[in-house]
Amino acid sequence: MKTIIAIFLALFFVWACTTKPEVKSLAEQNPAMEGFDLTGSDPAAIQLADSIMHAMGGRENWDKTRFISWTVFGRRDLVWDKHNGRVRIDSKSDSTTYLVNVNTGEGRVKIKGTEITEPDSLKKLVDKAKSMWINDSYWLVMPFKLKDSGVTLKYMGEDTLQGNTFNTLVLTFKEVGVTPQNKYKLYVDIKDKLLRNWAYYSNAAQDTANFIRPWDNYQKYGNILLSCDRSDKAGPSNVKVDETLPDALFTEF
Repeated sequence: MKTIIAIFLALFFVWACTTKPEVKSLAEQNPAMEGFDLTGSDPAAIQLADSIMHAMGGRENWDKTRFISWTVFGRRDLVWDKHNGRVRIDSKSDSTTYLVNVNTGEGRVKIKGTEITEPDSLKKLVDKAKSMWINDSYWLVMPFKLKDSGVTLKYMGEDTLQGNTFNTLVLTFKEVGVTPQNKYKLYVDIKDKLLRNWAYYSNAAQDTANFIRPWDNYQKYGNILLSCDRSDKAGPSNVKVDETLPDALFTEF
């Protein structure tokens, strides 16, 4: 009996040592969101998008990230509960605080100490807050959203910018977001797969970009990389990632 057990244990040890855990491909690690334009996007573009996600910390870590806080252009402070769609926006220029849920469209707004309760006015302000969040979050987390619903990706080959060579990726949109007519061209580092510059086109038919800006100064927040305090002094600053925050941030002015 002892001999049989010894043989079994020996065989099990050999099996355990020779069996390797299944490793998922980058595409399997980063499944597309429902509505992503898979047929209109080319394979090279999708592969590059998956590499960017991996370089930024990976889809699993992005999905697990809960609270993200940041300031945009020094004008607005945002706190986003990514798991539940709750967003707090404190607009400094007009002393307005928005408490909204971007998933449900519900919300409260307070302007200069007075809460807005008239239904039509409140709805317009909640819609405005969601538009601000869409814009402001894209300036911070766009590399994590390359396979979102309504996005079409095209690989445009290598291109040079400021003496450096990059892989380039173009994003267009199908009836999503506030400005679906926009187009973006991303300049991706060939070696580390990180986005380094981005070009914005207000209309996808344009050949000339409205602007080209850096996407640099990556720092690790939690288990993901984010670009903030960029070299052009534009975009997101004061970035934080938290696992827990007081619930009152999203419920109380």
